[in-house]
Amino acid sequence: MIGLSRATFTERWPLFTGAALTVCLGVALVQSSLLVLISAATLPVPAGLDPAARAAFVDGSSTAVTLSALTLAFSAFLAVFIVSSTFAFTVAQRRQELALLRLVGADRGAVRRLLVGEAVLLAVVGTAAGIPVGIAATRFQSGLLAGLGMVPAGFTAEWRSWILGVSAGVGIGVSLAGVLVAARRAGRVRPLEALRDTGGSARVMTAARWGAGVVFAAGAAALVIIAPVGGAAGGQAMAANAALCLAVALSALSPLLVPAVARLVPTRGPIGELAVAALGDGVRRSAAIAAPVIVLVGLVLAQAGMLTSTAAAGEAEQRRTTAGELVLDARGPVGDRVTDLPGVAWASTETVLPLAVTWGSGDDVESDDGQALVVDPAAYATAHPGSDAVAALHGRVAVAGPGSGGGSPGDTVGVRVGDSDLGPLPIVAEVPDAISDGADLLLTADSVPAAELAAAPSRTLVALAPGADRDAVVAALSAIGPVSTVADRIAADAAGRDATTVAVFIVIMGLGGVYALIGVVNAVVIGTAPRPAEFATARLSGLTRGQVVRAALLESAVVTTVGLVLGGVAAGASFVATLAVTSRMTGTPTLVLPWDLIGALAAGLYLVTALTSTLTTWSATRRAPVALLGAAT
Repeated sequence: MIGLSRATFTERWPLFTGAALTVCLGVALVQSSLLVLISAATLPVPAGLDPAARAAFVDGSSTAVTLSALTLAFSAFLAVFIVSSTFAFTVAQRRQELALLRLVGADRGAVRRLLVGEAVLLAVVGTAAGIPVGIAATRFQSGLLAGLGMVPAGFTAEWRSWILGVSAGVGIGVSLAGVLVAARRAGRVRPLEALRDTGGSARVMTAARWGAGVVFAAGAAALVIIAPVGGAAGGQAMAANAALCLAVALSALSPLLVPAVARLVPTRGPIGELAVAALGDGVRRSAAIAAPVIVLVGLVLAQAGMLTSTAAAGEAEQRRTTAGELVLDARGPVGDRVTDLPGVAWASTETVLPLAVTWGSGDDVESDDGQALVVDPAAYATAHPGSDAVAALHGRVAVAGPGSGGGSPGDTVGVRVGDSDLGPLPIVAEVPDAISDGADLLLTADSVPAAELAAAPSRTLVALAPGADRDAVVAALSAIGPVSTVADRIAADAAGRDATTVAVFIVIMGLGGVYALIGVVNAVVIGTAPRPAEFATARLSGLTRGQVVRAALLESAVVTTVGLVLGGVAAGASFVATLAVTSRMTGTPTLVLPWDLIGALAAGLYLVTALTSTLTTWSATRRAPVALLGAAT
């Protein structure tokens, strides 16, 4: 068996190299994401920070933990999907070779042991290579988070020795899972059917594929339906997972669609005929290449579309729920000084304080950090239409704000603002949640020490009286602090959210997207590896080497198109969920598609698959056709 394995590796080294590469990169990505997540979650708050700086640090760390957790989930999914599908594809590519082993006396157990042994060896090699690659990826992710201001400069994820066990478990476990399923199916196929590629060997749409397609499609539909009830954060998470589920479902069902698209390809001339014949003949190969394209396109477009749509919905929501013409930035409550100015109809001062909320008792005490606004209830309701529930705010009570991170009506929570412990406060009402987020609790000035208010930053929304001299009011306000228009302030907030959106997208999709793209390249290389004899036959039939290469190029373009279309359909599940979530949260369904990203992604995929297909086909046809056919026999 050792000699057979050595000979097999010599002949089919692209398959084994590709499998080991996917393990290496999958292990590296999961390892780096997990180390960054643990280090960000355990990052201590530096001593000596004032309350505002401490709140900013905690907020940045919480964002880093959330993004790292999303990155880890995305990385783990890609590792499982790409590694398992790659190992399954390598087994499928060798079905005739395995059939010969069965015909010369090897039983199913011997074939299974051979495949499992090879998988373990490749997984060990890939894992060993993936650990140092993961260290480099950890440094990159740490630097990325620090560069985006989510963690302190110089942040480096701490190495933990137990990560070696996790990396080995991911690399070996996922590889074995992929090869065992494929080996079991290969063992059930009759040897003669495998040699002739008939019967069970020719059937690509197995019961497992049908089951996966139906189950994941149903899961996607369920997530789209329930996404609107999840609120802003929960709805976005379910929208992203809907695209993921549908991408898996469409990947499983892609063998049904490749032949349908193949019939649409122009068949004029030998190149078109050869490409169509290859697509119809190599459905398993085409599906394996399309699968990572579907997943990459579906997840990238879903995440980008969800983020841009949410940002646009938040901006529109702010414009609709914010009254007044001017905004004054100052320190402390300045409402009385503003309302006494000539030409001012009303003013609502909102003083911003760092917030720490605790709930529970005994060993079950939990806490969370956020933001509190100290407001005048009547003025706040005027400045923010739809916030009438704030009228219940009086004395030592609290109202749940649009951020809804401080609790719900009926709760009694411990409240600390800045350096002052306000003790337990009952939450008596809540204003509507906002997709653009906001303060977690609303408080009155009566419940907060004057010293805390005097030093805290505040913003005051100002409405002008009819016929007021705008310039005179602006000049008077400027003596207190910087003044801007409400429209300009909302636009500046939107620009800040756009920058945050780009940062979030880069953190979550950066390395994972590159890994998925490498998975596409790997699938093309593995799919081309067994085809030299096929290309040789085409050349002996009268085609030139260039025509064979162009036919393979057309074939890859069709498969890429199928992947782009199905990936777009998968992302469509997220788009539908996003429309439902934004409609429920803001009253207006909002969907903003990142067309620049869509164009760049499509162009990049066509370029990558075209270059890979051209290079691999050119390499596979470098020998004379007669020599290739002689070696094959």
